[in-house]
Amino acid sequence: MPMPVFEEYEPAGDCACRGCAQRRRTLARGRAIPLRDGGHPAVRGARRVLVLATAAGVVLGGGGGAAVAVTTPGPEAVSLDDPGSPQGTKSPLHGRPAKPGPVGRPGRPGAPPAVKPIDRTTIIKRAKLWLDAEVPYSMSEYWADGYRQDCSGYVSMAWNLGSNEWTGSLGTFATKITKDELLPGDMLLFHNPADPNNGSHVVLFGGWVDETRTHYVAYEQTRPITRKQATPYGYWNNSLKYIPYRFNGVTGGIVPEPPVAEAPAPGAKPVVSATFPGASKFGPGADNEYVAQLGGLLIERGGARFYPKGASKLWTDSDRLATQAFQRAQGWTGSEADGIPGEHTWRLLALHQGKDILPTPGSAGGTPGPSGVPAHPGRSVFRPGSSHPSITALGRQLVKKGFGKNYTSGPGPRWGETDRRNVEAFQRAQGWRGASADGIPGPETWRRLFA
Repeated sequence: MPMPVFEEYEPAGDCACRGCAQRRRTLARGRAIPLRDGGHPAVRGARRVLVLATAAGVVLGGGGGAAVAVTTPGPEAVSLDDPGSPQGTKSPLHGRPAKPGPVGRPGRPGAPPAVKPIDRTTIIKRAKLWLDAEVPYSMSEYWADGYRQDCSGYVSMAWNLGSNEWTGSLGTFATKITKDELLPGDMLLFHNPADPNNGSHVVLFGGWVDETRTHYVAYEQTRPITRKQATPYGYWNNSLKYIPYRFNGVTGGIVPEPPVAEAPAPGAKPVVSATFPGASKFGPGADNEYVAQLGGLLIERGGARFYPKGASKLWTDSDRLATQAFQRAQGWTGSEADGIPGEHTWRLLALHQGKDILPTPGSAGGTPGPSGVPAHPGRSVFRPGSSHPSITALGRQLVKKGFGKNYTSGPGPRWGETDRRNVEAFQRAQGWRGASADGIPGPETWRRLFA
């Protein structure tokens, strides 16, 4: 007896909707998706079976019941990420077979995907590969490394995920952090699940532009090509919706932000390497940064009277006399106090060790030097309970300058809190803050008071 023939039917392959177009691209790339798993999105998850009769009539049998074809539902469609997302779908690297990857520990459904360890320096280096190659933006094309040429493919590549993710899945590879915790290699993600076509985007954080933290360096894949530029936090639009994330596989290797050039606070101790640059950098005819560093160190150690115009890169007799005064303060004589810094002299100055330059004897506060400023007696004089003629001279000068309001009597030779508070007021009037306005007169405070 002839039997009915069953045929599966699929929608036409030339449908122009986004879902079918994406599906055809996937099939063309060799990723086999059984036809029974879908077709046109409007009829995904259903199977249509046509019964074709092989004869003009139907043979009746037995009790007259008709033999009919039964339509049975097929397997449910395989759930894919939204094929209409601006980042395409999740997929393996293009041109490489998909490797089943771990999705978490057994018995822990929903655990974060396993990731490969990577340090921050490597993340930024990988990001720069596309930047240097000027990779064109595309939601359907793939670069030579197999990653999709859109924003989420770019982050997938930089993190070396081994698969193409999209904005709806990148968050499963990372942990939410705060703005203050952001470091180079982290990402700022905006995913709009209600409408992925409307604004979803992701960028790599490359570091803050400056200390205000209002702009950061963003590495991103966008039209027309990969770019790196200063970007307002969190982005040019939808700024409040960009969420910072840290990749779960990051191991360290923080890329340092470019140092922000700041002028040293007046009166602050110079920060100089203790490594001696060599005797050839000093003496008649020398003109270099080390001479200027030497002068700054000597001024800080009580040698301001030798530098009426401040330190400079050109070696002068001021440098020789100040260096000699410092050497003699250490008790050195003869060739050890020749005014040319050697390794020992340099190390004591750079590490702020040894004794300060002594004021010229015979005067409270020292005999005025070439600039007419009494020599700074050294910070050790200004300690609680200590007495010294320079303290009286300091107090009188504070009163003269209009900074003696805390004195109820005096000033006198014994250092106290009223002296410190008056000095602090003077320092703050210079615009200094923090350690530069601690109320202890250093050489620069001293010079300005007596200028």
